[in-house]
Amino acid sequence: MISKPYFILLLLALPITSAYGEQFKDFGDYTIHYSAFTTDILSPAVAKEYRITRSKNRAMINVSVLKKVMGTTGAPSRAVVAATATNLNKQLREIEFREVKEEGAIYYLAELPVSNGETLNISLKVTPEGMTDPYMFSFQEQFVTDY
Repeated sequence: MISKPYFILLLLALPITSAYGEQFKDFGDYTIHYSAFTTDILSPAVAKEYRITRSKNRAMINVSVLKKVMGTTGAPSRAVVAATATNLNKQLREIEFREVKEEGAIYYLAELPVSNGETLNISLKVTPEGMTDPYMFSFQEQFVTDY
């Protein structure tokens, strides 16, 4: 079983395919890491421990916020994370995140149903703790569920 402090590393460094690779945005004092993938790639033990439903028709979005600290990879920062997803038919979904806090890591997880071949435009709004103005950006992900 994967130990808790290393779960975030697993999620952010999924080298399975380029579709599952780590992505990030740099905003001044903060770096926001994000990824989206179907939950069937998680082991049953990890899914159970983090209360994640494993399914090829279920996507997970993972977000973490690191405050830049000279000479380090950054310090985990709490944040308010909100998102919406729009498919190619312009159907809008609100996405709710839950915070997972562990020794040395803070990250935000959300799950949503997806269909085979569905492409989602995901718009994130991230406000690090102590800040008033959010950082906003979007990314697109296509989910292949029939394999």
